Amino acid sequence: MTAVLRALEARAAAGDPIRVGLVGAGYAGRGFAARIIRRTPGIELVAVANRTIAEAERAYREAGVDAPGHVSSSADLDVAIRNHRPVITDDPTVLTDAAGVEAIVEATGEVEFGAGVAVRAIDAGKHLVLINAELDSCLGPLLKTRADAAGVVLTDMAGDQPAVIMDLMDEVRLLGFRPILAGNIKSLLDHRRTPETQKAFAEAHGQRPKMITSFADGTKIAAEMGVVANATGFGVAQRGMLGPRAERVEQAPERFDIQALLERPIVDYVLGAEPSFGVFVLGYEEDPLSRAYLKFYKMGEGPVYTFYRPYHLGPLETVQSVARAVLLNDAAAAPMGGPVTEVIAQAKRDLKTGETLDGIGGFTVYGMLENVGTARQEHLLPMGLADGAVLVRDVAEDVALTFDDVDVPADRLATQLWHEQAREFGLRTV
Repeated sequence: MTAVLRALEARAAAGDPIRVGLVGAGYAGRGFAARIIRRTPGIELVAVANRTIAEAERAYREAGVDAPGHVSSSADLDVAIRNHRPVITDDPTVLTDAAGVEAIVEATGEVEFGAGVAVRAIDAGKHLVLINAELDSCLGPLLKTRADAAGVVLTDMAGDQPAVIMDLMDEVRLLGFRPILAGNIKSLLDHRRTPETQKAFAEAHGQRPKMITSFADGTKIAAEMGVVANATGFGVAQRGMLGPRAERVEQAPERFDIQALLERPIVDYVLGAEPSFGVFVLGYEEDPLSRAYLKFYKMGEGPVYTFYRPYHLGPLETVQSVARAVLLNDAAAAPMGGPVTEVIAQAKRDLKTGETLDGIGGFTVYGMLENVGTARQEHLLPMGLADGAVLVRDVAEDVALTFDDVDVPADRLATQLWHEQAREFGLRTV
């Protein structure tokens, strides 16, 4: 990170900051905006796009910038950039198509809308940072292929669990350990949570009830660990992951079958452990001399050791992803090839013929992480395509939905891209 900071300081000194456009001014987007505007040298937030223009204004206002201008074209944005005048718009293509924008941060958390922004940004030659694990876990491998072809970087946000885990994985590997589990720490899991049960908590913390619901019902951790799976090649031990309980993350080696992990590394999580906002990696080391040193340094007896980071700071760290992408052509976390896992939709309650699914964080379905081979063999419905799908037959509570159970809108971009991704990587779709 020293190289990144020095490069940012050099661009600041030269009066040539990285020019970033933000799409999505919700909780995550506003946190990112405030960090850039208030704290970070060498990066300039030139525009914010949001469907509700008042929220775009709010992103600047909360960061101490009054009355940003309104623009409706990329040409007008380029003029504003030359004049160092921050602007807002309700049209994300104004940002993706502007010549003066180097990177797009997509922070909507929406699959269909985010897919449109991602494709347009990549086609326009912009580096793309996703504060959108929902999109990344569903369509990341295809978007990475397209980004590579366009010569730009696709990356998950630094500060979210996937990128923090990947940095920790790199550290473990550099130390000579063999990573056998990439892990998350979750404090609560209840598949029955809905926007109604989470409404008060969401309002108290300035977030959307559907987003908070996706945290509680398990969909979000499925998406996050799906991003990690696609970035590492690690699958899951079972549908939904194992998720054993623990009081401390250091107990993780006792909660998993180590022989099974040596044969097949996985992504997973521990439930209820401290530090509750952290991530961890289990590393294997059998060399006696190394283990003697590790024991001296209070890492335990081995041969499996727990490496963890006790925090992640979400959008406050995202600036690192922007800088790495633009300055180093490097991703904090990105798919290494085709899909390894898939977040599938399971019924949150008994569902009836004719009902319309309300997607991520809703009343009807929750997400579970499954190995992609099984998901395709069983023709399971990806969570990212569930929103707006109509039931053509009844599905019982906690049963995984298949494409045969629903009518998925075929004209949606995300649906078309998902099928393109399946063809690209030779996956079964029927």
